[in-house]
Amino acid sequence: MIPAARLQAAIELLEEIEAAAPKPADRAAAAWFKLRRYVGSKDRRAISELVWGCLRAKARLGWWLERLDLPSTARARVLAFLVLGQGEAPEQVLHLLSSESRYAPRAATAEERAWIGRLKRRGLDHAEQPPAVAQEVPDWLLGRLTESLGEAVEAELKALREAAQVDLRVNLLKARRREARQMLAAEGIATELGHWSPLALRADGRQPVAATRVFRDGIVEVQDEGSQLVALLAGAAPGLRVCDFCAGAGGKTLALAAQMENKGQLVACDVLEKRLERSAVRLRRAGVHNVTRRPLSSERDPWVKRHKGTFDRVLVDAPCSGSGTWRRNPEARWRFSETDLESLLLLQASILESAARLVRPGGRLTYATCSLLREENEQQADAFLSRSPDFRLIPLSQLWAELLDGSPPVPGPMLRVSPAQHGTDGFFLAAFEREGG
Repeated sequence: MIPAARLQAAIELLEEIEAAAPKPADRAAAAWFKLRRYVGSKDRRAISELVWGCLRAKARLGWWLERLDLPSTARARVLAFLVLGQGEAPEQVLHLLSSESRYAPRAATAEERAWIGRLKRRGLDHAEQPPAVAQEVPDWLLGRLTESLGEAVEAELKALREAAQVDLRVNLLKARRREARQMLAAEGIATELGHWSPLALRADGRQPVAATRVFRDGIVEVQDEGSQLVALLAGAAPGLRVCDFCAGAGGKTLALAAQMENKGQLVACDVLEKRLERSAVRLRRAGVHNVTRRPLSSERDPWVKRHKGTFDRVLVDAPCSGSGTWRRNPEARWRFSETDLESLLLLQASILESAARLVRPGGRLTYATCSLLREENEQQADAFLSRSPDFRLIPLSQLWAELLDGSPPVPGPMLRVSPAQHGTDGFFLAAFEREGG
């Protein structure tokens, strides 16, 4: 594709993502590209980088366009991002708009020529931007994040504006980390070892991992290193009976199965049956065959009562704000409201209370989120303990010493990792043991 055609494609894709809300941007983009199989891998990457750059800078781009008294259309944001975010000269942007190709954007208007020129030598950031705009967060959420993150809030929110790295988890059912790394290198994918997870590899840049045979054969799976830690600290082991209570599309289910070496029983539950169905392909690719998928009508499905006290390990990767994953899902921050948070807090407590019924005496319950908010994390864990006298908190130092080498990345009794401090997505974990075993 010529550069002008890429520009038009980016404008169209951004419009499609906005029209498809609340569908996640990555799913909307996948559907859009699926209908345009003629778009090559390099063009796809260039288009996606431009669109995701606009999504990560939505508030700042909107601020600039408002300052210029312009509507914040997809076209305007893409053109503004070329200058403000990618440092293109206005003349070069206007040249793209003058292409006579049938696939190019329509020609620039006189008004566009004027305002694009006014952005020359400007950047996305400006001293007059309000804090919420500068940090790319909704106004209502900035105070909550400040309360949760304290002095680290500015660094963490800045890190959340950046693109995430590509982390891989080596599937121990098929290879060891050194072998997987060598196989990736043979296919031209350079990696470095993860810092916290013994299964993690970090790809060098935005490399086409999904196109490799190593990925297609299920030897590696794309999974953030923080997410890997959650699965590892859940304590699944061969021969145990384990429940992944909020399994979704199966990312942590895959990791738990590998830890179990396909020995024992792993039940993957979720209220969204279609998401569970999508995990089937991933499970087959990974060589997993000890998983039973169980759709639930709600967190209080009668199945839970029937299996009360029968599981050695229960992982609750609870639905949450997703604030820890904004590097990967930048549009999600704008689709999440204060009302949504209040509803989630009630749901998280209900899920945790119901899932706890599955744990046998002496068994473990692990609560995790991909949130940076204390309300969804420490406060939920503390509230659960206050309601559940038969459970005790397993200190992180004890859990880490039992399951992983070295020292935990944070002090304190619960795990919290974050982009700025640990180079991972934001994840929280608290582990509990049921007394009486």
